Amino acid sequence: MQLEPLNERFSIYVSKEHTFGTDAFLLSDFAAPRRKDTVCDLGTGCGIIPLLWFRSQDAAPRHITAVDIQAKAIEQLKRTVRRNGLESRVTPLLADLKALGGVLPAASFDLITCNPPYKAPDAGIQSLSPSERIARHEVLCTLEDICRTASRLLRFGGSFCLCQRPERLVDVVDAMRGSGIEPKRLRFVQKNARSRPWLFLVQGKKGAKSFLRVEPPFLMDSPEAERLYRVKDTDM
Repeated sequence: MQLEPLNERFSIYVSKEHTFGTDAFLLSDFAAPRRKDTVCDLGTGCGIIPLLWFRSQDAAPRHITAVDIQAKAIEQLKRTVRRNGLESRVTPLLADLKALGGVLPAASFDLITCNPPYKAPDAGIQSLSPSERIARHEVLCTLEDICRTASRLLRFGGSFCLCQRPERLVDVVDAMRGSGIEPKRLRFVQKNARSRPWLFLVQGKKGAKSFLRVEPPFLMDSPEAERLYRVKDTDM
């Protein structure tokens, strides 16, 4: 386990089993929580999405509950929270997201985020380690499980943001609508203007009417992408 700096003030513990990639930066930026929001990050892993919001005063919500089923991930995140003095702002929670009914109250969150397993249970070669299988394949939860949980936890009008591979777009829309979450914003991520999308970001709202806004693609060779990694002002 080692510390990875996010800026001059905040850092995060990462390990071989629980680390992060570009998709976490994209999702944290796309979700754009408000300072008054109460947020839940499902399948938080090392906690990178919650920690990224604290790089900027304007992006840090009021409180974040960070949920993961893997004990090592939660212990790792607890160390990160203590090191950064965020005990009153971030609550790591060891739990199965399918069984949060008696743990977290319904309709209590303004925003829910999730960087889910990208592959269906029977798709592709299974990752070798247990932690990789859980993170990359739907072996412990499905898209439908994630969307049902998000719908139960969200207040009416609350937002649910996730990222996924383009080949699973229809699966995501079906799962969200089946849980009473209407897709409202969609943005594809591309390496450049000539390449095919390798990721999409989607925001749904609980109880909203049907209307989907497709935003311009996010290009990884653009100044907008450089902004994702730029150190931000952290005066709290």
